[in-house]
Amino acid sequence: MSHLLRTSRLFAWLFLTGFSLATIVASGFYLYLRPGLPPVEQLLDIKLQTPLRVFSADDKLIAEFGEKRRAPVTIEQIPTIQLHAFLAAEDARFYEHFGVDFKGLMRAAIELVSTGEIQSGGSTITMQVAKNYFLSRDRTFIRKFNEILLALQIERELDKNRILELYLNKIYLGNRAYGIVAAAQVYYDKQVNELSLAEMAMLAGLPKAPSAYNPLADPRRAEVRRNWILSRMRDLEYITQDAYELASSAPLTASFNAPSTEVDADYVAEMARAEMVRRFGDAAYTDGYIVKLTVDSQKQREATLALRRGLEEYDRRHGFRGPIGQVEESELAPDNLKNLMANYPQVAELVPAVVTEVRDEDNEVDLYARKLGKSVMAFNTMTWAKRHKTENLTGPEPERPSDVVAPGDIVYVKPMVIMTPERPAETGESDSGESEDSPRMEIPEIRRVALSQVPKVQGALISLNAKTGAIEALAGGYSFSQNKYNRATQAQRQPGSTFKPFLYLSALEQGMTPATIYNDAPIVFDDSELETTWRPQNSSGQFYGPTRLREALYRSRNLVSVRLLRDLGIQNTIDYLDQLRIPTENMQKDLSLSLGSGLLTPMDLARGFAVIANGGYDVEPYLVNSISDVNDEKLFEAPKVILCDENCEQVQQDIDEEDRNARVARRLADERSVYILHSMMRDVISLGTGRRALALGREDISGKTGTTNEQRDTWFGGFNHDIATTVWVGFDQPQPLGRREFGASTALPVWLDYMEVALEGQPPSLMPRPNGIVNIRIDPETGKRARPGQEGAMFELFREEDAPPPLDTQEESAGGSENGDDGGLSRQIF
Repeated sequence: MSHLLRTSRLFAWLFLTGFSLATIVASGFYLYLRPGLPPVEQLLDIKLQTPLRVFSADDKLIAEFGEKRRAPVTIEQIPTIQLHAFLAAEDARFYEHFGVDFKGLMRAAIELVSTGEIQSGGSTITMQVAKNYFLSRDRTFIRKFNEILLALQIERELDKNRILELYLNKIYLGNRAYGIVAAAQVYYDKQVNELSLAEMAMLAGLPKAPSAYNPLADPRRAEVRRNWILSRMRDLEYITQDAYELASSAPLTASFNAPSTEVDADYVAEMARAEMVRRFGDAAYTDGYIVKLTVDSQKQREATLALRRGLEEYDRRHGFRGPIGQVEESELAPDNLKNLMANYPQVAELVPAVVTEVRDEDNEVDLYARKLGKSVMAFNTMTWAKRHKTENLTGPEPERPSDVVAPGDIVYVKPMVIMTPERPAETGESDSGESEDSPRMEIPEIRRVALSQVPKVQGALISLNAKTGAIEALAGGYSFSQNKYNRATQAQRQPGSTFKPFLYLSALEQGMTPATIYNDAPIVFDDSELETTWRPQNSSGQFYGPTRLREALYRSRNLVSVRLLRDLGIQNTIDYLDQLRIPTENMQKDLSLSLGSGLLTPMDLARGFAVIANGGYDVEPYLVNSISDVNDEKLFEAPKVILCDENCEQVQQDIDEEDRNARVARRLADERSVYILHSMMRDVISLGTGRRALALGREDISGKTGTTNEQRDTWFGGFNHDIATTVWVGFDQPQPLGRREFGASTALPVWLDYMEVALEGQPPSLMPRPNGIVNIRIDPETGKRARPGQEGAMFELFREEDAPPPLDTQEESAGGSENGDDGGLSRQIF
C-alpha cells in the first residue's frame, strides 16, 4: 500500500511539475506575444476589401473595379439554414466553446487517424476570424499560438453573432469571391436568400479548400464534400432525413457568373475610375465605394451604338480592306478551328471568324466564328464589300461570295438576330402564351452572321445637360477594348466651321446683326504670320457676293467669316473666347482662326455649345453625381447649379455662409445676342448644312456642321435649350476622310441617331425671348429696313440698340440710298 502511495505521489509530483512547466511556458509565450497582438477593436473598424462599383443615374451597373468580389451582409440577412450549413462544416460547437474547441481538435485528430483526412477541421470559426483579419498564413507554431490567443481575446470582447458575421463576410470562397453574398452570385447568380439547401451546403464546403472543393474545378469532389456537410446537418438535427435525401441527390448547378454590367459605357467607367483614384488613391479599389454618375443608361446605350453605327457606315462606304489574317486550308480541321480563333480578339459586337467553305452556287459562305461556332454568311450581307483602294476610290461591286473571301480567310462578322415571321393563330394566343403578334427569336444550331470589319476611323460623342453641365452620355471611340484613348476628352482637333457660332456671337455682342452685309468674294492674304500666301475658299469652291450674316452662317460661307474676324480683331476675339472660357492656348493668332484652325477637344466644343444652348451661362461639365461608402453614407454629392445674372459674387458668398451645396453659374454672354444666335443656328437645320436633322420633326433644334481642310476632321454640334450634343469623326492620325465626306455625312447621322432617343417624349425646349429684342422687316439685299409694301422683304431679329434706323422720306419714296450713306457697306464688301 505504501508502494502504491509512493507511486501515486510521484505521478502527482510529475503531473504538477509538467503542468507548472507548461503553465510557465504558456505564460512566457503569452507575455512575449501579447504586446504584438492587435486590439480586437480594430475588427470593428476594418473595411472589408469591397470593389468599387459604378452606376448610372438610373441605378444600372456600369462597371466594377477591384480584385475581390465582395458584398458585405449582416447576419440577420442570412437564412438560418445557411448559418447551420457553415456551422456543421466548420464549427458545430461554435455557440458552446470560448474560442478554442478542444473537443473539435480531438475529433479532427481522430478523423485524421481513421480516414487519413480531416473533414471538419480543428480551427474554430473564431480562430479563422483571427487568422483572416490579423495574422499571416505562415504554418508555424508561433502563428498558431497567436491565433489561439487572439481567438480567446475576440471571444471575450465580441458576441458570437458578431464573430460569425465577420467570418461570413471575410471568408474566401474561390473565384475571387469573398463572403457568402459574393459566392452566391458567382456560383449561382442568386441572392443569398434564394439558394436551395444543396447550394447552401455546397458553399459551406468551400472555406476548407476553395480550390479543391470548387464545384467548377472539381465537381465530383465538391459533391462528396457537399453530401458530407448535409449528413452532418442531419446528424446535428439541423435538417430532416427527407431534406437530406432530397438535397444530397440534387444535381450540381454551379456555373461561373461574373457580375454583369447593364450599360456598355467603358469610356465613362474609366473616367469614373480615374476620378476615384485621384480622390482616394488605391483605397478606391477596396473600400466599397459606390459611385453614381450623371449618365442616363438609355442615352448612354444609344450614344455607344450610334457612334459605332456611324463609324461602320463610313467604313463600308470606303470598301473592304480584306481579311485580317489567313491560314492554310490544311489547318481547317474541325478540331483545330477553336484554337485558330483564340488568337483573334472580339471587338465590340464584331467577332473573328475563319472561312471554311465558299459556296457560290448557294450565295453563302460557311465559317467558324469565335464563341459562335459554325456560322453561315449570306452574300447579301457582303455586297458592300468593294475593294478599298484609297479614301476616294473603291473597286467594283462584288458579284459572288468568292469575289470577297476565300477559304482560310479570317474576317470579322456581326451576329444577326433572326426573327420568325408572325404566325397566324386561330385563337389570339400561341401555345407558349405569347401574343400572336409577338416575334420570337430563332436560335438555330448554325448562326447567321454578316460580313463586317473593324473601322479604322474613330469618333466621339458628348451630350451635356445644358443648364448644369452634367454629362448625360459619352462615347470616346469605337471600342474601349480596342483602344483606351478617350477621344471625347483627350483628342485635340481642329473644330472647323463648328467654331463659327462663337465668332458670330462675338460679332452680335459688338453691334453687328443677322442683317449685316458682308461680301462672299475671293480674298488673298500675304501675311508674314501665315508664312505663305493664303487663299481661303468656300467648300463648294464658288463665291456668292454680298451676303447677310444669317445666311453666311447657315450656309457656312468661309470668306464672310474671314472678313468678319478681320473687322472684329483677332485679339478681341481671343479675349471674347476667354470670356466664354473656351481654351485659347492652342488657337491660331491669325485670320485662319475664323475657320476653326485652332485645337479643341470634343468636350471643349460641347461645353461651348452648352453655354450657347442655356442662354449664355457658365457650364462646368461633370460626371460624378454622388459617392457613397460601403455603408451607403454619402461622402460627396455634386453641387446644384444656380444660374446667376448679377451680383453673383454676393450670391456665392451667401451660399458659402449657409453651407449649401451649390455652384453659381455666372452669365458669360449677353442673353439677347445668344437668343438671336439660336435663331440663326436653327436656320442651319431648316435651310442650311444641317437639314438632315429635320428628320427629328422638331422646331427647337439649333446646330452647326464643321469640316476642316481635306476633310480631316468632321463635326456636328446641335442643341435645344436643355441638351447640347457634339459629335466628332476622324482618324487618330489626321488624314483625309474622302472628298465626299463632310460633317453632314459623317457626324450628323451619329448625332441624329442619338438625339432621336435622347429627345424622345421630351416637349420642345426653346430659349425664352428676353426683353430688348425687336422684329423689323428688312430688305434682304441691303439689310436695311424695307420700304412699305416692298416685295421680298423679311422679318429679322435685332437688339433694340442695333436695329436699322427708320427710312427717311426720300428713301421711302426713292426706294434706296443711292446718294446717301451706305452705313459702312462698302467697307464690309471690300
